[in-house]
Amino acid sequence: MTGPSATPTDGNLVEEFEAALAWWNAAGVDQDFSDDATDWLAEPEPASAPSANAAPPAIKKKVAPPPPPPPKIGGEKDSWPTDLAGFQHWWVNNSSIDEGGAFPVIGPAGDAGAQLMVIVAEPEESDVETLLSGPHGNLLAGMMRAANISAGEIYTASVLRRHTPMPDWQALTSSGIGDLTLHHVKLAAPKRILTFGRNIPPLFGNDTAQGGAILQNVNHEGRSTPSMGVGSLSDLLRSAGRRQRFWQRWLEWTE
Repeated sequence: MTGPSATPTDGNLVEEFEAALAWWNAAGVDQDFSDDATDWLAEPEPASAPSANAAPPAIKKKVAPPPPPPPKIGGEKDSWPTDLAGFQHWWVNNSSIDEGGAFPVIGPAGDAGAQLMVIVAEPEESDVETLLSGPHGNLLAGMMRAANISAGEIYTASVLRRHTPMPDWQALTSSGIGDLTLHHVKLAAPKRILTFGRNIPPLFGNDTAQGGAILQNVNHEGRSTPSMGVGSLSDLLRSAGRRQRFWQRWLEWTE
């Protein structure tokens, strides 16, 4: 069978085109075709492996929300007592000041406007009802007698209200223990401040790089109080040399 003539006749072109299509349909050709052969039974090509130098897909990490700030020791500052007697009672009875412990709460003692406010980091392990009633207190009492300062002229206080083995001072500072101590100092309004413990001066804004014994003044809310920072009473109790250096510093400070 031969195909239709490639040369159009003088008849109607539409009729000739339809005749050509009819001829191809009669020949069994009813789809488009290409001269290139296609292997319809070939297996599909495997997906190409990723390049060794290709960057791995980015993994989105879930970012945990920041932890909530620690609760403020003693609650909000606006709720703190504004008179010394009320503060002393609140200090002993307010459960939000610490998380409890095996040792009893020991309150401060003394009157507002004392000649000297002595601040220690925490009560002694042997303290039961009175702050500094053990060996550390006996050492302090002897030094104060030598300095001609009576017990009635001294206001005693501690940063922590109970003996606490290995306290976390960084966490305590973040929770506002320094602000609470400064508030206590403000209400006590002493003439001078003597601190025992290297963790106390940083609570008052002293640079720890300067050493715990460097403490010139406690400045708070427009009031500046002459202050002296010393290592712990336990250090003085163990070392005669440290007691001698303390005494020399005391004489220079009180001249």
